[in-house]
Amino acid sequence: MKIIYLHQYFNTPEMAGGTRSYEMARRLVSMGHEVHMITSWRGHSKCKEWTSSEDGINVHWASVRYANSFSDGQRILAFIKFLFLAIRKGLSLKGDIVFATSTPLTIAIPGYIISKKLSIPMVFEVRDLWPELPIAIGAIRNPFLCWLANMLEKFAYFNSKMIVALSDGMKEGIVAKGYNSNSVSVIPNSCDLDFFEVNDSIVGQRFRIENKIPEHVKLFVYAGTFGRINGVSYMVELAAALSNQRDIYFLAVGEGAEHEKITQLAQDRGVLNINFKVVDSVSKAEMVDVLAAADVALSLFISLKEMEANSANKFFDALAASIPVLINYGGWQSKLLKDNDAGLQLDRNIKIAANQIRALVSDPEKLKKMGLNARRLGESKFSRDFLAKKLEDVLKQAINAS
Repeated sequence: MKIIYLHQYFNTPEMAGGTRSYEMARRLVSMGHEVHMITSWRGHSKCKEWTSSEDGINVHWASVRYANSFSDGQRILAFIKFLFLAIRKGLSLKGDIVFATSTPLTIAIPGYIISKKLSIPMVFEVRDLWPELPIAIGAIRNPFLCWLANMLEKFAYFNSKMIVALSDGMKEGIVAKGYNSNSVSVIPNSCDLDFFEVNDSIVGQRFRIENKIPEHVKLFVYAGTFGRINGVSYMVELAAALSNQRDIYFLAVGEGAEHEKITQLAQDRGVLNINFKVVDSVSKAEMVDVLAAADVALSLFISLKEMEANSANKFFDALAASIPVLINYGGWQSKLLKDNDAGLQLDRNIKIAANQIRALVSDPEKLKKMGLNARRLGESKFSRDFLAKKLEDVLKQAINAS
Protein backbone atom coordinates (compact mmCIF):
# COMPACT_ATOMS: atom_id res chain seq x y z
CA MET A 1 0.00 0.00 0.00
CA LYS A 2 0.98 3.61 -0.57
CA ILE A 3 -0.44 5.36 2.48
CA ILE A 4 -1.07 9.10 2.68
CA TYR A 5 -0.94 9.65 6.45
CA LEU A 6 -2.26 13.01 7.71
CA HIS A 7 -1.29 14.15 11.19
CA GLN A 8 -0.84 17.86 11.89
CA TYR A 9 1.15 17.23 15.09
CA PHE A 10 3.45 14.37 14.11
CA ASN A 11 6.50 13.91 16.36
CA THR A 12 9.68 11.85 16.14
CA PRO A 13 11.32 10.52 19.35
CA GLU A 14 13.67 13.52 19.26
CA MET A 15 10.68 15.85 19.68
CA ALA A 16 8.45 16.55 22.67
CA GLY A 17 5.00 14.97 22.56
CA GLY A 18 3.32 11.71 21.63
CA THR A 19 4.86 9.49 18.96
CA ARG A 20 1.95 7.16 18.13
CA SER A 21 1.93 8.16 14.46
CA TYR A 22 5.71 7.77 14.17
CA GLU A 23 5.67 4.33 15.79
CA MET A 24 2.72 3.11 13.71
CA ALA A 25 4.13 4.54 10.47
CA ARG A 26 7.60 3.05 10.87
CA ARG A 27 6.07 -0.35 11.53
CA LEU A 28 3.91 -0.05 8.43
CA VAL A 29 7.11 0.72 6.52
CA SER A 30 8.76 -2.40 7.98
CA MET A 31 5.76 -4.41 6.72
CA GLY A 32 6.62 -3.31 3.19
CA HIS A 33 4.29 -0.31 2.75
CA GLU A 34 5.17 3.15 1.46
CA VAL A 35 4.16 5.80 3.97
CA HIS A 36 3.92 9.53 3.28
CA MET A 37 3.35 11.57 6.43
CA ILE A 38 1.94 15.05 5.88
CA THR A 39 2.49 17.17 8.97
CA SER A 40 3.50 20.56 10.30
CA TRP A 41 6.75 22.00 11.62
CA ARG A 42 5.60 24.08 14.59
CA GLY A 43 8.87 25.91 15.23
CA HIS A 44 10.47 28.73 13.31
CA SER A 45 11.83 27.85 9.88
CA LYS A 46 13.14 29.68 6.82
CA CYS A 47 11.65 27.00 4.56
CA LYS A 48 7.91 26.80 3.85
CA GLU A 49 7.95 23.09 2.99
CA TRP A 50 10.49 20.28 2.90
CA THR A 51 10.69 16.48 3.01
CA SER A 52 12.78 14.20 5.22
CA SER A 53 13.08 10.46 5.76
CA GLU A 54 12.44 9.35 9.33
CA ASP A 55 13.14 5.61 9.68
CA GLY A 56 11.81 5.03 6.19
CA ILE A 57 8.78 7.32 6.60
CA ASN A 58 8.57 10.03 3.94
CA VAL A 59 7.72 13.04 6.11
CA HIS A 60 6.45 16.15 4.34
CA TRP A 61 6.81 19.11 6.68
CA ALA A 62 4.79 22.31 6.25
CA SER A 63 5.92 25.28 8.30
CA VAL A 64 2.86 26.16 10.41
CA ARG A 65 3.59 27.82 13.74
CA TYR A 66 1.60 26.46 16.68
CA ALA A 67 1.85 26.57 20.48
CA ASN A 68 -0.39 25.62 23.40
CA SER A 69 -0.35 29.28 24.42
CA PHE A 70 -2.03 30.37 21.16
CA SER A 71 -5.34 32.20 21.32
CA ASP A 72 -8.41 30.60 19.72
CA GLY A 73 -7.99 32.87 16.71
CA GLN A 74 -4.33 31.90 16.24
CA ARG A 75 -5.22 28.21 16.49
CA ILE A 76 -7.95 28.51 13.86
CA LEU A 77 -5.55 30.27 11.48
CA ALA A 78 -2.99 27.48 12.00
CA PHE A 79 -5.63 24.82 11.26
CA ILE A 80 -6.72 26.61 8.08
CA LYS A 81 -3.16 27.17 6.85
CA PHE A 82 -2.27 23.52 7.35
CA LEU A 83 -5.52 22.43 5.71
CA PHE A 84 -4.60 24.05 2.39
CA LEU A 85 -0.96 22.93 2.49
CA ALA A 86 -2.00 19.33 3.27
CA ILE A 87 -4.47 19.23 0.38
CA ARG A 88 -1.88 20.44 -2.11
CA LYS A 89 0.76 17.97 -0.96
CA GLY A 90 -1.66 15.04 -0.69
CA LEU A 91 -3.01 15.49 -4.21
CA SER A 92 0.55 15.34 -5.57
CA LEU A 93 1.25 11.94 -3.99
CA LYS A 94 -1.42 9.70 -5.57
CA GLY A 95 -1.63 6.97 -2.92
CA ASP A 96 -3.89 3.96 -2.30
CA ILE A 97 -5.50 5.18 0.92
CA VAL A 98 -5.74 8.26 3.14
CA PHE A 99 -5.28 7.77 6.88
CA ALA A 100 -6.20 10.95 8.78
CA THR A 101 -5.68 11.18 12.51
CA SER A 102 -7.15 13.83 14.80
CA THR A 103 -6.69 16.18 16.58
CA PRO A 104 -7.57 18.69 15.25
CA LEU A 105 -10.84 17.51 13.76
CA THR A 106 -10.25 19.78 10.76
CA ILE A 107 -7.79 17.14 9.50
CA ALA A 108 -10.88 15.42 8.06
CA ILE A 109 -11.28 18.19 5.46
CA PRO A 110 -7.99 17.60 3.58
CA GLY A 111 -8.51 13.87 4.13
CA TYR A 112 -11.91 14.02 2.43
CA ILE A 113 -10.75 16.19 -0.47
CA ILE A 114 -7.69 14.03 -1.16
CA SER A 115 -9.84 10.91 -0.91
CA LYS A 116 -12.44 12.21 -3.39
CA LYS A 117 -10.00 13.74 -5.87
CA LEU A 118 -7.83 10.61 -6.00
CA SER A 119 -10.80 8.19 -5.72
CA ILE A 120 -9.27 6.36 -2.76
CA PRO A 121 -10.82 5.51 0.64
CA MET A 122 -10.22 7.45 3.84
CA VAL A 123 -9.79 5.90 7.28
CA PHE A 124 -10.24 8.36 10.13
CA GLU A 125 -8.62 7.95 13.56
CA VAL A 126 -10.38 9.46 16.59
CA ARG A 127 -7.97 10.34 19.39
CA ASP A 128 -10.46 12.43 21.39
CA LEU A 129 -14.23 12.74 21.34
CA TRP A 130 -14.20 16.20 19.86
CA PRO A 131 -16.24 18.46 20.07
CA GLU A 132 -17.82 16.85 23.15
CA LEU A 133 -14.80 17.74 25.30
CA PRO A 134 -14.38 21.44 24.44
CA ILE A 135 -18.14 21.90 24.70
CA ALA A 136 -18.19 20.13 28.09
CA ILE A 137 -15.50 22.41 29.56
CA GLY A 138 -17.01 25.52 28.03
CA ALA A 139 -14.25 26.17 25.49
CA ILE A 140 -16.96 26.30 22.78
CA ARG A 141 -20.05 28.14 23.97
CA ASN A 142 -21.53 29.89 20.95
CA PRO A 143 -24.56 27.82 19.80
CA PHE A 144 -23.67 28.24 16.15
CA LEU A 145 -20.06 27.13 16.71
CA CYS A 146 -21.30 24.12 18.72
CA TRP A 147 -23.60 23.19 15.83
CA LEU A 148 -20.80 23.69 13.30
CA ALA A 149 -18.38 21.56 15.33
CA ASN A 150 -20.92 18.74 15.58
CA MET A 151 -21.51 18.93 11.82
CA LEU A 152 -17.76 18.68 11.21
CA GLU A 153 -17.59 15.63 13.47
CA LYS A 154 -20.37 13.89 11.52
CA PHE A 155 -18.75 14.96 8.25
CA ALA A 156 -15.50 13.27 9.35
CA TYR A 157 -17.25 10.05 10.34
CA PHE A 158 -19.64 9.63 7.43
CA ASN A 159 -17.01 10.33 4.79
CA SER A 160 -14.71 7.62 6.15
CA LYS A 161 -14.71 4.05 4.90
CA MET A 162 -13.64 2.91 8.37
CA ILE A 163 -12.84 4.54 11.71
CA VAL A 164 -10.17 3.80 14.32
CA ALA A 165 -11.03 4.69 17.93
CA LEU A 166 -8.53 4.74 20.78
CA SER A 167 -10.88 3.24 23.36
CA ASP A 168 -14.21 1.43 23.68
CA GLY A 169 -15.70 4.61 25.13
CA MET A 170 -14.68 6.55 22.04
CA LYS A 171 -16.23 3.85 19.86
CA GLU A 172 -19.48 4.17 21.79
CA GLY A 173 -19.45 7.92 21.19
CA ILE A 174 -18.90 7.43 17.45
CA VAL A 175 -21.64 4.81 17.16
CA ALA A 176 -23.99 7.12 19.10
CA LYS A 177 -23.69 9.54 16.18
CA GLY A 178 -25.20 6.88 13.92
CA TYR A 179 -22.02 5.38 12.44
CA ASN A 180 -21.95 1.63 11.77
CA SER A 181 -20.42 -0.19 14.74
CA ASN A 182 -18.92 -2.88 12.48
CA SER A 183 -16.80 -0.24 10.73
CA VAL A 184 -15.17 1.04 13.93
CA SER A 185 -12.03 -0.70 15.19
CA VAL A 186 -10.58 -0.02 18.63
CA ILE A 187 -6.81 0.37 18.56
CA PRO A 188 -5.71 1.98 21.85
CA ASN A 189 -2.51 3.82 22.51
CA SER A 190 0.22 1.28 23.05
CA CYS A 191 3.50 0.54 24.75
CA ASP A 192 6.96 1.00 23.29
CA LEU A 193 8.24 -1.96 25.26
CA ASP A 194 11.81 -2.07 23.96
CA PHE A 195 12.16 1.72 24.10
CA PHE A 196 11.41 1.95 27.84
CA GLU A 197 13.12 -1.26 28.96
CA VAL A 198 15.94 0.33 30.98
CA ASN A 199 17.70 -1.98 33.43
CA ASP A 200 20.54 0.43 34.25
CA SER A 201 19.70 2.23 37.52
CA ILE A 202 22.48 4.75 36.81
CA VAL A 203 20.23 6.40 34.20
CA GLY A 204 17.63 7.29 36.80
CA GLN A 205 20.23 8.32 39.37
CA ARG A 206 21.86 10.66 36.87
CA PHE A 207 18.54 12.31 36.09
CA ARG A 208 17.85 12.90 39.79
CA ILE A 209 21.28 14.40 40.35
CA GLU A 210 20.96 16.71 37.32
CA ASN A 211 17.56 17.93 38.52
CA LYS A 212 18.46 18.12 42.23
CA ILE A 213 15.92 15.51 43.28
CA PRO A 214 16.87 13.63 46.48
CA GLU A 215 17.99 10.06 45.88
CA HIS A 216 16.05 8.58 48.80
CA VAL A 217 12.56 9.87 47.91
CA LYS A 218 9.75 8.08 46.11
CA LEU A 219 9.36 10.13 42.94
CA PHE A 220 5.87 10.69 41.53
CA VAL A 221 6.00 11.96 37.94
CA TYR A 222 3.42 13.65 35.74
CA ALA A 223 4.66 14.05 32.16
CA GLY A 224 2.27 15.71 29.77
CA THR A 225 0.37 18.84 28.86
CA PHE A 226 -0.33 21.58 31.40
CA GLY A 227 -3.72 22.40 29.93
CA ARG A 228 -7.02 23.41 31.44
CA ILE A 229 -8.42 19.93 30.95
CA ASN A 230 -5.43 18.21 32.61
CA GLY A 231 -5.89 19.76 36.03
CA VAL A 232 -2.24 19.55 37.13
CA SER A 233 -3.17 21.77 40.09
CA TYR A 234 -4.44 18.53 41.68
CA MET A 235 -0.81 17.39 41.85
CA VAL A 236 0.27 20.64 43.52
CA GLU A 237 -2.41 20.21 46.17
CA LEU A 238 -1.22 16.65 46.77
CA ALA A 239 2.32 17.95 47.28
CA ALA A 240 1.02 20.50 49.77
CA ALA A 241 -0.96 17.85 51.67
CA LEU A 242 2.13 15.63 51.82
CA SER A 243 4.68 18.37 52.50
CA ASN A 244 5.57 16.85 55.90
CA GLN A 245 6.28 13.49 54.24
CA ARG A 246 9.99 13.81 53.47
CA ASP A 247 10.16 10.60 51.47
CA ILE A 248 7.67 11.70 48.78
CA TYR A 249 8.53 14.06 45.90
CA PHE A 250 6.52 15.26 42.90
CA LEU A 251 7.86 16.15 39.46
CA ALA A 252 5.74 17.76 36.72
CA VAL A 253 7.25 17.62 33.24
CA GLY A 254 5.64 19.46 30.36
CA GLU A 255 4.32 22.68 28.91
CA GLY A 256 0.98 24.24 28.13
CA ALA A 257 -1.37 27.13 28.76
CA GLU A 258 -1.33 26.61 32.55
CA HIS A 259 2.43 26.16 33.00
CA GLU A 260 2.91 29.53 34.71
CA LYS A 261 -0.27 29.06 36.75
CA ILE A 262 0.93 25.70 38.09
CA THR A 263 4.36 27.09 38.93
CA GLN A 264 2.82 30.06 40.75
CA LEU A 265 0.38 27.81 42.63
CA ALA A 266 3.28 25.64 43.80
CA GLN A 267 5.05 28.81 44.95
CA ASP A 268 1.94 29.98 46.80
CA ARG A 269 1.50 26.58 48.50
CA GLY A 270 5.11 26.66 49.64
CA VAL A 271 6.10 23.43 47.86
CA LEU A 272 7.99 24.67 44.78
CA ASN A 273 11.46 23.08 44.75
CA ILE A 274 10.74 21.65 48.21
CA ASN A 275 8.76 18.53 47.33
CA PHE A 276 7.37 19.69 43.98
CA LYS A 277 9.42 20.54 40.93
CA VAL A 278 8.46 21.74 37.45
CA VAL A 279 10.63 21.16 34.38
CA ASP A 280 9.97 21.92 30.74
CA SER A 281 8.79 19.25 28.32
CA VAL A 282 11.36 16.77 27.04
CA SER A 283 11.61 14.64 23.93
CA LYS A 284 10.34 11.06 23.84
CA ALA A 285 13.97 9.89 23.90
CA GLU A 286 14.64 11.93 27.06
CA MET A 287 11.45 10.60 28.63
CA VAL A 288 13.29 7.31 29.09
CA ASP A 289 15.55 9.04 31.64
CA VAL A 290 12.58 10.65 33.40
CA LEU A 291 10.73 7.38 33.86
CA ALA A 292 13.93 5.57 34.84
CA ALA A 293 14.12 7.99 37.77
CA ALA A 294 10.43 7.66 38.67
CA ASP A 295 8.81 5.32 41.16
CA VAL A 296 5.21 6.15 40.27
CA ALA A 297 3.55 7.81 37.25
CA LEU A 298 0.50 10.08 37.39
CA SER A 299 -2.16 10.58 34.73
CA LEU A 300 -4.48 13.47 35.59
CA PHE A 301 -7.63 15.15 34.30
CA ILE A 302 -10.24 17.50 35.70
CA SER A 303 -13.48 15.89 36.89
CA LEU A 304 -15.23 15.40 33.57
CA LYS A 305 -17.14 12.26 32.59
CA GLU A 306 -16.26 12.75 28.92
CA MET A 307 -12.54 12.36 29.72
CA GLU A 308 -12.92 8.82 31.01
CA ALA A 309 -12.68 7.46 27.46
CA ASN A 310 -9.20 8.99 26.99
CA SER A 311 -6.15 6.99 25.93
CA ALA A 312 -3.27 9.11 27.25
CA ASN A 313 0.29 8.41 26.05
CA LYS A 314 1.70 8.90 29.55
CA PHE A 315 -0.37 5.97 30.83
CA PHE A 316 1.15 3.53 28.34
CA ASP A 317 4.69 4.86 28.65
CA ALA A 318 4.50 4.12 32.38
CA LEU A 319 3.33 0.55 31.76
CA ALA A 320 6.25 0.02 29.37
CA ALA A 321 8.67 1.42 31.96
CA SER A 322 7.40 -0.98 34.69
CA ILE A 323 5.99 1.86 36.81
CA PRO A 324 2.69 1.80 38.74
CA VAL A 325 0.14 4.30 37.43
CA LEU A 326 -2.06 6.50 39.60
CA ILE A 327 -5.01 8.25 37.95
CA ASN A 328 -7.70 10.55 39.35
CA TYR A 329 -10.54 9.60 37.00
CA GLY A 330 -12.75 6.58 36.39
CA GLY A 331 -13.47 4.65 33.25
CA TRP A 332 -11.72 1.84 31.44
CA GLN A 333 -8.20 2.70 32.62
CA SER A 334 -9.25 2.68 36.25
CA LYS A 335 -10.79 -0.77 35.82
CA LEU A 336 -7.71 -1.99 33.97
CA LEU A 337 -5.38 -0.90 36.78
CA LYS A 338 -7.60 -2.44 39.45
CA ASP A 339 -8.08 -5.75 37.63
CA ASN A 340 -4.33 -6.11 37.03
CA ASP A 341 -3.10 -4.57 40.30
CA ALA A 342 -0.92 -2.19 38.26
CA GLY A 343 -1.90 1.05 39.98
CA LEU A 344 -4.96 2.68 41.47
CA GLN A 345 -7.52 5.44 41.14
CA LEU A 346 -6.93 8.37 43.48
CA ASP A 347 -9.85 10.04 45.19
CA ARG A 348 -10.83 13.56 44.13
CA ASN A 349 -10.66 14.56 47.78
CA ILE A 350 -7.04 15.61 48.32
CA LYS A 351 -6.88 14.43 51.94
CA ILE A 352 -8.13 10.96 51.00
CA ALA A 353 -5.79 10.80 47.99
CA ALA A 354 -2.84 11.82 50.18
CA ASN A 355 -3.63 8.96 52.55
CA GLN A 356 -3.81 6.56 49.58
CA ILE A 357 -0.31 7.66 48.58
CA ARG A 358 1.01 7.34 52.14
CA ALA A 359 -0.30 3.78 52.31
CA LEU A 360 1.26 2.91 48.97
CA VAL A 361 4.68 4.34 49.87
CA SER A 362 4.65 2.52 53.21
CA ASP A 363 4.48 -0.83 51.40
CA PRO A 364 7.58 -1.10 49.12
CA GLU A 365 6.78 -4.69 48.18
CA LYS A 366 3.33 -3.72 46.92
CA LEU A 367 4.83 -0.84 44.96
CA LYS A 368 7.35 -3.18 43.35
CA LYS A 369 4.67 -5.74 42.55
CA MET A 370 2.49 -3.09 40.91
CA GLY A 371 5.42 -2.07 38.71
CA LEU A 372 5.96 -5.63 37.53
CA ASN A 373 2.24 -6.02 36.89
CA ALA A 374 2.24 -2.79 34.88
CA ARG A 375 4.90 -4.16 32.57
CA ARG A 376 3.07 -7.49 32.18
CA LEU A 377 -0.10 -5.60 31.31
CA GLY A 378 1.75 -3.62 28.65
CA GLU A 379 3.26 -6.77 27.17
CA SER A 380 0.03 -8.77 27.14
CA LYS A 381 -2.44 -6.16 25.84
CA PHE A 382 -0.69 -3.10 24.47
CA SER A 383 2.27 -4.21 22.39
CA ARG A 384 2.88 -1.61 19.67
CA ASP A 385 3.89 -4.37 17.21
CA PHE A 386 0.59 -6.22 17.64
CA LEU A 387 -1.55 -3.09 17.39
CA ALA A 388 0.33 -1.83 14.30
CA LYS A 389 -0.55 -5.11 12.59
CA LYS A 390 -4.18 -4.49 13.55
CA LEU A 391 -3.99 -1.05 11.94
CA GLU A 392 -2.55 -2.59 8.76
CA ASP A 393 -5.53 -4.95 8.65
CA VAL A 394 -7.97 -2.03 8.99
CA LEU A 395 -6.33 -0.15 6.12
CA LYS A 396 -6.41 -3.24 3.91
CA GLN A 397 -10.07 -3.85 4.72
CA ALA A 398 -10.90 -0.26 3.75
CA ILE A 399 -9.17 -0.67 0.39
CA ASN A 400 -10.85 -4.02 -0.28
CA ALA A 401 -14.25 -2.60 0.69
CA SER A 402 -13.76 0.16 -1.87
